[in-house]
Amino acid sequence: MLESLSADALGERADRAARLIRAADALVIAAGAGMGVDSGLPDFRGSDGFWTAYPALGRAGIGFAEIANPRAFAEQADLAWGFYGHRLALYRRTTPHAGYRLLRHWASRMARGCGVFTSNVDGQFQRAGFDPERIHECHGSIHRLQCSAVCNGAVWPTDDFIPEVDAAGCRLRNVAPRCPRCGALARPNILMFYDYDWVERPSSLQAMRLDGWLGGLGAPVLIEIGAGTAIPSVRDFSQRLQARRGA
Repeated sequence: MLESLSADALGERADRAARLIRAADALVIAAGAGMGVDSGLPDFRGSDGFWTAYPALGRAGIGFAEIANPRAFAEQADLAWGFYGHRLALYRRTTPHAGYRLLRHWASRMARGCGVFTSNVDGQFQRAGFDPERIHECHGSIHRLQCSAVCNGAVWPTDDFIPEVDAAGCRLRNVAPRCPRCGALARPNILMFYDYDWVERPSSLQAMRLDGWLGGLGAPVLIEIGAGTAIPSVRDFSQRLQARRGA
C-alpha cells in the first residue's frame, strides 16, 4: 500500500514513473469508475453510496443491480428512466476534472498519442478532448440509445432526448424515448446486469480500432486509474495488455 511507503520510497516510485512516461511512444489509459469521482460523479460502490446518491431508491430498497437491469425498463420504465435520465443530465453538465488535461498533456508529447479503455459510460473522455477513434467503452455509453425490443440492432444518439426527472422520487416526468423503427421503449446502450439484449456492436467496433492501434506501438506506458475489483473489466484489460507485451 502507498500509505505504508516511506517518503524516499514514494519519491523513487515517482521518479521511475516519470522516466517511463518520458520514454514512452504512447499512453494507454485504463480507467474505471474512480476516474470520475474528482469531477463530482458518483461511483455507486456499495449500497450506502448508491442510496446516498439516489435516496428514493434507498427508501424503496432498490439496489444498483435491480435498477441497472433491463427488467426495470420492462416493469417500471418511469423509475428506470428516472435513474438513467438523471445520470444522463448529470454527465452532460459535468466538466471533466484537471486529471484529464494532465493525461492529454503527457500524451501530446508522445509520438503515437493516446488510447483509452474504460468501463465508464459517462463520455467524459470524449468531453475532455480525447480522440473518440481511440476510446473503447467496454460497457457501452449512456449517450447512445437502443431499442429495448432489439428490433434491428440499431443504436442512435441521445441528443434529442432532454430528460425531466423528479429527483425526489427518481421518476421521469416527460415522455421516454422510443425506437424510431418499431415504437418500443428505448433504453441506454449500456451493458446492464443480467442483460442479454445489449447491442454490443458499437463497443466491438471501438475494441477493434483500439486493438489495431495497440498492435503498432513500440514502447507504450499504461496508466490504470480508478479500477475496482468487484467488476474487474479494467483490471483484466491491463493484465491482458501486460501479458501481450511480455511485461
